[in-house]
Amino acid sequence: MKEKRKKVFVFFPDGVGLRNFAFTDFKAIGEEKGFDITYWNNTVFSLEDNLGFKEVKIENHQLHPLTPIYSRARKHAELNVSKDKFKDAVYLTYKFPFSYKGLKNSFKSLYTKLLIGLYSSEKGVTKLRQKINNLERKNPKYAYCKAQLEQHKPDLIFCTTQRATQSISALLAAKDLGIPTVAFVYSWDNVPKAMQVVETDYYCVWSDLMKEELLKYYPFVQSEQIFVTGTPQFEPHYDASLKQSRADFFKENNLDVNKRYICYSGDDETTSPLDQYYLEDLAHAVRSLNTKGYNLGIIYRKCPVDFTTRYDEVIEANKDIIAVLDPIWRVIGKQWNQILPAKEDFKLLYNVCVHSEFVTNVCSSTVFDFVAHDKSCIYYNYEQPQLKKGIRDIGQNYKYVHFRSMPSDQAVVFCTDKKDLERVVRNILEGKSSNVIEGIKWFKTVAGNDPKNASIRIWDTFNVFLKKDNN
Repeated sequence: MKEKRKKVFVFFPDGVGLRNFAFTDFKAIGEEKGFDITYWNNTVFSLEDNLGFKEVKIENHQLHPLTPIYSRARKHAELNVSKDKFKDAVYLTYKFPFSYKGLKNSFKSLYTKLLIGLYSSEKGVTKLRQKINNLERKNPKYAYCKAQLEQHKPDLIFCTTQRATQSISALLAAKDLGIPTVAFVYSWDNVPKAMQVVETDYYCVWSDLMKEELLKYYPFVQSEQIFVTGTPQFEPHYDASLKQSRADFFKENNLDVNKRYICYSGDDETTSPLDQYYLEDLAHAVRSLNTKGYNLGIIYRKCPVDFTTRYDEVIEANKDIIAVLDPIWRVIGKQWNQILPAKEDFKLLYNVCVHSEFVTNVCSSTVFDFVAHDKSCIYYNYEQPQLKKGIRDIGQNYKYVHFRSMPSDQAVVFCTDKKDLERVVRNILEGKSSNVIEGIKWFKTVAGNDPKNASIRIWDTFNVFLKKDNN
């Protein structure tokens, strides 16, 4: 008798997981391995209409009114615990300031600060988590999701991000029905930043490093619950079918085939508020090098969630050397996590990496995209003269915990002085400087030793979970 296929709900509490788990080969691989896959979709993006995927839509997007307050208090309390436990002030830099604009915001901020004061201990954090779960079990969305699960009877729920409050009631409903749950830790910097919102039966993480972090920061998680799988995020870089010829790529994007291009990867305004001036510095360096016999251009690829006009003046003043190749993302809502990538962006990013000399930015994970293609990365690490009180210094970024994973200071090419930028660029172009060897070590430390087979490993891991729960 043929064994019944196991039904897996791939759960999108928000849009951040779409890139990894809808637009890669993740679904096709799961189907090849015999799984019955349904997307449990809490986003406004219809997987059925756009991709033809089987989905169960979650139309109820309610949170309990107090959940955002308690969740923020939980995050701050966790960061306070980490600061005291590890004697490290860096955790306080992960906090965002409170708003006191208007009576409602003032009340929320004061109440949140009261909770932080009361619960900034390991026992206190546990109580806050319990309180959030109690609130979300009273939230009408809990009963709504529970009814969907009772109707469709999945064997496993795979939550594509651990950081979304929208997932709490749904996963509690699954847990209360005895359905095993798995959470994927979404990003390389998330664990130290107290972004572990959900508690599930199992966790899939990128690397041994991320497993160690999960155990370090979350005493309620046991080693046997964590599985190192890698992330599908980088798999497209190993898909040679995406590669275009230099002639085709340059023609399609109106680039000058006679120029060598440097990619400038933009940052969001929070991470790098003066980012446009680093682009301007690169333009000046390129102009100077062009007077010395080089023929260079810049591909500017903006941060997908940055809709500011702050780069416009720099781009206009240097339009003869800066080519704008916007990422192919679609805006389907007003929140940052409702700005979603299109599948076509995999091909664009792949070819930007292949046909650029190297990438340059402020502390972006695009270092890993480029070293996957044996290309170098410059990190800017100097202050701009426009820096003043109230503007965040980018140097703070490099003190974050996730940058301590660098195997050495050669894992990127640092530019620590604006006056040195031209020399740093020239040295990479002439092969005198590179971070590729150390950068690949860092990439494997962060993303695991087998970044091209993460999807396969995740599905194989699901089989392990299902066998465990059937015993």
